Amino acid sequence: MDSQLRETILDVLGSNRIMTIATNRPDGWPQATIVGYINDGFLLYCFVAHNSQKLANIGRDPRVSIAIGPDCQAPRQIKALSLAASTSRVTDQSEFSYVAELRLKRYPELSSEASPAENRSRPADIAARPSPSDVVLLRMTPEVLSVLDYSRGFGHSDLVAFSSYDLNVHLNVARHRWDGPSPA
Repeated sequence: MDSQLRETILDVLGSNRIMTIATNRPDGWPQATIVGYINDGFLLYCFVAHNSQKLANIGRDPRVSIAIGPDCQAPRQIKALSLAASTSRVTDQSEFSYVAELRLKRYPELSSEASPAENRSRPADIAARPSPSDVVLLRMTPEVLSVLDYSRGFGHSDLVAFSSYDLNVHLNVARHRWDGPSPA
């Protein structure tokens, strides 16, 4: 992946806060839902309810399709992503805690230390720091990305196969955050 595409992907991931995630229902129909997300580089995370249909769907088939992008006033402003990813549950408590902290940076209005106006806008049932007993944390690992960048021409897109190198570089950096030092 070239540096310009990498920068565009990370910019889109970092500048948006919601995504549409499509899962496969047991009857074969796709189910698309909008969820808030957190990204750590290329990895995407979202918290979901234990009893959600999307979690049940992912339990049967971990493949998901995701769309991320802003609402734009002019077509030439569109910069968005459409991607295929594999999904897994986060079971490591330190990774869960790390992503929960990233969530507070991404959504400062959820923090208990938010301003009074921000705290008033937070629904009572949204915890500042979620508990694994209350929610499941999903990790989505991109496999194929379509990078839409209409500033390069109306309808312009680049298809990127997310290589093991791209992922390994990121995972090795991320792994050190919660797995401790690498064995010598």
